Amino acid sequence: MKTESIRWGILGTGRIAGVFADGLPAQADATLVAVGSRTAESAQRFASKYNVPRVHASYEALANDPEVDAIYVATPHTGHMEETLRCIAAGKAVLCEKPFAVNAKQAAQMIAAAKAANVPLMEAMWTRFLPSIRKVVSLINEGAIGDVRMIQSDFGFRTEVNPSGRLFDRNLAGGGLLDVGVYCVSLSVMLLGEAKSATGIADIGSTGIDEQAAAVMGFDNGRIAYFSTGVRTSTPMEATILGTDGWIRIESPWFVAKKITLHKGGKSETIEVPFDGNGYHYEAAEIGRLLRAGKIESDIMSWADTMRTMDAMDRIRAVWGLKYPME
Repeated sequence: MKTESIRWGILGTGRIAGVFADGLPAQADATLVAVGSRTAESAQRFASKYNVPRVHASYEALANDPEVDAIYVATPHTGHMEETLRCIAAGKAVLCEKPFAVNAKQAAQMIAAAKAANVPLMEAMWTRFLPSIRKVVSLINEGAIGDVRMIQSDFGFRTEVNPSGRLFDRNLAGGGLLDVGVYCVSLSVMLLGEAKSATGIADIGSTGIDEQAAAVMGFDNGRIAYFSTGVRTSTPMEATILGTDGWIRIESPWFVAKKITLHKGGKSETIEVPFDGNGYHYEAAEIGRLLRAGKIESDIMSWADTMRTMDAMDRIRAVWGLKYPME
């Protein structure tokens, strides 16, 4: 069992890598010790900005660094499987940025590799670990709103079309669903389980990605979840869980909320759920917990839920007729 600080490496130097680096110091027993990039220049720039002592000019070098316990994979979506498998082969615990993979087939390969190697692996769905979402789960488990029947959620933002940018590149699995719609899907399967059916409509733009879209998922016992997402349309960024006895609204922006509202019996109660830092340290703490407990799978962000999320998104894209070149 590891008792000292968990030594982290970050694989990739894009925006989300910086967000994780900013958030990690809020976790007392975690230390950022290394970064790896495809070029020495990029790795050095990142290391200088975030005061990272060990700098690697390749992903392979980072994966094989003996001074690293856990690696946060922060590449574009299409690199998640390859780099996660690389890190697992090197015996490193892996926190892989969402979406976990491009599709369910890739996700299954990654999970199988972690099982075979007996190393921790978790999807970096950081919102699951926030106090607000843990409070929502607690309220639902206590029966605060009765049986959950429907979930409404949205996550969309407007940005200009950039054919050379990651969000608009089909070769990088760009578009709204995998980038931000995944939050809505993950919330739904967390509370409702496996989606049995899915339908929806997407506006496929000039570069071949989903610029804005809406989808409905059907679950056991008639339960329903529906959401909207996009990279060309801003949305209110709210989520509401509707039960037989009331509902819970996760206030905007719901994926990083510090406040939820419980509506029941004609009354409303607002619950403050603050947190320190930017919220990304909670997922790092979970990897640390797994390492110290000798476990390889999280109870909060389970492999089953990751697979349910990926399967649901596969179903939704099939309805849209959206397939990526690498599939």
